Amino acid sequence: MNIHQPEDWKLVSLQDIGEVNRGRSRHRPRYAEHLYGGPYPFIQTGDIKSSNGRITSFKQTYSEAGLAQSRLWPVNTLCITIAANIAETAILTFPACFPDSVVGFIADPSKANVQFIEYTFRFMRKQIQHQAIGSVQDNINLETINRLKIPLPPLPVQQRIADILGALDDKIELNRRMNATLEAMARALFKSWFVDFDPVHAKAAGQPTGLPAHIDALFPSAFVDSPLGQIPQGWGVEALDNTAEFLNGLALQKYPAKNELDILPVIKIAQLRAGNTLNADICANSIPSQYIIENGDVLFSWSGSLEVEIWCGGRGALNQHLFKVTSSKYPKWFYYLWTKHYLEHFRFIAADKATTMGHIQRKHLNDVHVLIPSTSLFEFMSSQFDSLLQQFINLHLENNTLTALRDTLLPKLLSGEVEV
Repeated sequence: MNIHQPEDWKLVSLQDIGEVNRGRSRHRPRYAEHLYGGPYPFIQTGDIKSSNGRITSFKQTYSEAGLAQSRLWPVNTLCITIAANIAETAILTFPACFPDSVVGFIADPSKANVQFIEYTFRFMRKQIQHQAIGSVQDNINLETINRLKIPLPPLPVQQRIADILGALDDKIELNRRMNATLEAMARALFKSWFVDFDPVHAKAAGQPTGLPAHIDALFPSAFVDSPLGQIPQGWGVEALDNTAEFLNGLALQKYPAKNELDILPVIKIAQLRAGNTLNADICANSIPSQYIIENGDVLFSWSGSLEVEIWCGGRGALNQHLFKVTSSKYPKWFYYLWTKHYLEHFRFIAADKATTMGHIQRKHLNDVHVLIPSTSLFEFMSSQFDSLLQQFINLHLENNTLTALRDTLLPKLLSGEVEV
């Protein structure tokens, strides 16, 4: 890999600028129950891959026994995966253990800025991954890491580069957390109004709803019987597939691109889960317009890994096994949140199928029902949910722009092409 390097930059190995060691997980079997469930965070390769460079959460913990056969790494340790997800990196924001499929690097603060080193590994990731191709399990080892030569500028330059890229990542992470909050707010509000009927129960019991008087007045104060059981008075019931159109995608290998201008990325389940079209297949952009996906569209993967998401990853083509969900009768928040509400139910149906790839059928969309409030209440609800959903989409799109800017700057800054 040829790297343009300013004169005052040096090529160094990690060993020259700090401690480098593999994580520890000495006990066999590795997943003995007594090793887990204690107070010590245990970070795995998947946590590192999904962390966007900074580990701020964890799914698993070690007990005292787990810690005894491992090691507690300090805050600001750089975690580098060497198996499964190769050369993914992230910095610990709390002390944690990790297994021997992860290498830990503790920077000497007089020589290296750990955040700069993390960005350098992002810059060199493809080079490192290439060294893993062809091995038995597509992995690397500690020697691979130690052989790497890293272009290292003077410490003040490292700090400035880390600050520039870090500011972008800080904003991306803030937006991500805000979106998680918006999603949680929308789900909680939906559950309170459409599942638990909290305001209606309160009014029926003569209790305050906690809502302003003009909003309180929109909710009924009694229940009536329905095929679904008791529902709020004046509300209607309709099958889910009557509220929206669930358009199944195309077998897009039948629509090959004819030239470089005739290209549309194919959105499959992998792209839906990733939220972008990186490494996506391509097809002709002359497919029927209804199968073209735009930002803000609701997508539902009904086979394999069942997911319901608002797509914000750019224009693309709807592949088979995905529904694009639209409606001329109801607003987006309504069919999105109802479909999301039934997602676990649909996953249960898919998991129960004795096939290699679980899925649901259209009849399952007809078997579940949604509740429709009175017109005046529906209009009020729309004003609330529309706002939450639009903020959610806007933050996603802003993150796309910030990520593209960061990824454009990163190689220019890390190669010395752009001075700071």
